[in-house]
Amino acid sequence: MNDTVDKLVIFLAKRDGIDKLVKTFQYVSKLAHWHIEKTHPDYANRAKNWEVASGLSRKAFRTGRFLTGFNALRRNPGPTTTFRVLAVLSNAGEMVYFFFDHFLWLSRIGVLDAKLARRMSFISAFGESIGYIFFIMSDYLIIRDGIRRERRIVESGNESKDAIEDIKKIRGDRIMRLMGVAANLADLIIALADIEPNPFCNHAVTLGISGLVSAWAGWYRNWPS
Repeated sequence: MNDTVDKLVIFLAKRDGIDKLVKTFQYVSKLAHWHIEKTHPDYANRAKNWEVASGLSRKAFRTGRFLTGFNALRRNPGPTTTFRVLAVLSNAGEMVYFFFDHFLWLSRIGVLDAKLARRMSFISAFGESIGYIFFIMSDYLIIRDGIRRERRIVESGNESKDAIEDIKKIRGDRIMRLMGVAANLADLIIALADIEPNPFCNHAVTLGISGLVSAWAGWYRNWPS
């Protein structure tokens, strides 16, 4: 369990915390820009610069993150056929997202042709949205199974220490997965704004709130116990 890919994934995963922090900066500054754009244009421009810089920084931090999905499939694809299929689809979508996000970043900072940015953004967001949909489906199935297990324990009348501990674990896992669903739904809205621009998804308030929900749910899930 400690070969080169494992070590690389562990190294890259340490940046999740800073990513959530910078994501908070990115979407707070987006909301600030929207709020003061007409009344204080100078400060609004500063907020916009902060938003853009934060977005580009996050893309740099995510270099190589597509290997996380590959390693997840390689190490733990799932206990049943259903979960294996969902794992393949969700992680494949995430891998497409992170891989093409590299080219989007390079085109936006001027290393590659700026004309590639729109195409790379679409491909990356499309893969991202596919991944989120199947991650949500997987979490839903696990939450449903957990509720059923908890109900069976309660209905059995078993009040032993092990039974109480099992219920605590089930409820704790449920909270974490609900945070994951909230984050994935919020990020799905952001991805849809790139795939099919529309007044709702592309509104600054929608994007700002979605970004903050995703960031803060990620903080909750990754905060050390």
